[in-house]
Amino acid sequence: MSKLYFKYGAMGSSKSAQALITQFNYEELGMKVWLIKPSIDDRDGADIIKSRIGLSRKAMIIKPDDSIYEMYKDHKDCDVIISDESQFFTPKQIDELRAIVDDLDVPVICYGLRTDFRTKFFPGSMRLMELADSLTEIKTVCSCGSKAMVNARLDPNGRIITEGSQVFLGGNDSYKAMCHKCWIKKIKEQQKGEQ
Repeated sequence: MSKLYFKYGAMGSSKSAQALITQFNYEELGMKVWLIKPSIDDRDGADIIKSRIGLSRKAMIIKPDDSIYEMYKDHKDCDVIISDESQFFTPKQIDELRAIVDDLDVPVICYGLRTDFRTKFFPGSMRLMELADSLTEIKTVCSCGSKAMVNARLDPNGRIITEGSQVFLGGNDSYKAMCHKCWIKKIKEQQKGEQ
């Protein structure tokens, strides 16, 4: 019986690398993988999934108004669906991934962020938390050594930003994984410095 998996973690926790390694493992066993990603993530090229350690592969681009369920009809011979940056899928698209698991008995493995830079759910992540059969946190650490869970957004001067659009694509120059305690401490220090 197939399942819907959500493997989530803060930025820098190797989500993309693990997605690509999982794809490799399936293909090494002679299985066919449908690798997908939301169109909004175009940092490394619209159809490229690239990890920070240098692994990369082409993926099928899914636009916000695309029906993943309908698109799957062209990929019915696949043994598994693997998605990266799944937080950017719409809740309806997550429902369609769930339907593929239930109706067609195809496993779906989603990798992505759970929350944004304000510690608020992305709509796609929230729906995955509601629907996934399996939830797995991919852990990474804060500079203090504690578990990082916050995707702190940084301005060009390294100051933490707490307002703005939920979606802002960036890498190490724009985000830093932090534990909640260090994140709050840094924000309070910044606020004291502004007084």
